[in-house]
Amino acid sequence: MSGLRAMIYEPGGGLRTGGEELLGQQPATPGAWIWVDLDGVDKDRERELLEQQFHINRLAIQDAQRERHPPKQELFDDCVFLLLRELDIDETSVNDPSLTHLALFVGDNFLVTRRQGAASAVDPVWKSSTVGQLERGPAHIVYRICRHIVDEFTPYVVDLEERLGEIEDRMFESPSDDLIEDLALYNRILKKLRRTLTYQHLMMKQVALSNEGLMKLFDDHEFNDIYENMERLASLCQLNQELAVDLLNTYLSVASHRLNQIMRVLTIVTVIFMPLGLLAGIYGMNFSNMPELAWQYGYFTVLGVMAVIVATLFVVLRHKEWL
Repeated sequence: MSGLRAMIYEPGGGLRTGGEELLGQQPATPGAWIWVDLDGVDKDRERELLEQQFHINRLAIQDAQRERHPPKQELFDDCVFLLLRELDIDETSVNDPSLTHLALFVGDNFLVTRRQGAASAVDPVWKSSTVGQLERGPAHIVYRICRHIVDEFTPYVVDLEERLGEIEDRMFESPSDDLIEDLALYNRILKKLRRTLTYQHLMMKQVALSNEGLMKLFDDHEFNDIYENMERLASLCQLNQELAVDLLNTYLSVASHRLNQIMRVLTIVTVIFMPLGLLAGIYGMNFSNMPELAWQYGYFTVLGVMAVIVATLFVVLRHKEWL
């Protein structure tokens, strides 16, 4: 069956890797365990394997196979179910983080990792696992996978913070309407990441603090470290999201102030030219019974009146500090 690989660890016997043929070869030696990684397996075959080989609850399998489901942890009699989200490094861009599901079923003598798309945290752990690391059991491998997930999110979140700093500088140096689109985009991205990381840091807190049933498999110190890092990333996303909203509001306020300044100048120009337009309109009617039209000084008198009006309005506006 394509998409399945397995690794068996046995104390004193080292480790073996292969495919489906290893599923029935897990030794009963104390401390021995098997890691099965499922990638692109048919859902019906996957469900059959998880139920029959590892006795995993059907509801947990359904959650793992859903296209959309928030991160969660659930304790069963035979295993602990962890559903995580990680960054798909190959598909992620600065403006479009691609999140993919990673389901983990952790038992006393087995670990099943189930991918939904590329899971970049599994491959490096699989390739770098040594006998000494496997000797510490499935829960330690889960810790290493979670550590990789943290390492995926950290540079991405830090990069977003730096980009918001660049936008803040541009806002005052060379503001443009493109900033609104950038800020709205980063606000949406940070909101999405904050929601995911908040789910996961609360989940890791439960894993670190619980001593119920198979939860005892997990080392408190290791998963408390994961919890603290997830919490830090969630807090950083929240702070940066608030910064993005503040920058957006600031830009809109600055743009509104700039528009008000322009409107004030236009209003002042209109106020100055309104009386001039009134005089020009009156004497532009050319009625024959307007004696001023025949007066030789009428033109210069009207120009003088206009000049006095302009000067008076200018003095009044300066006195009111409108200019």
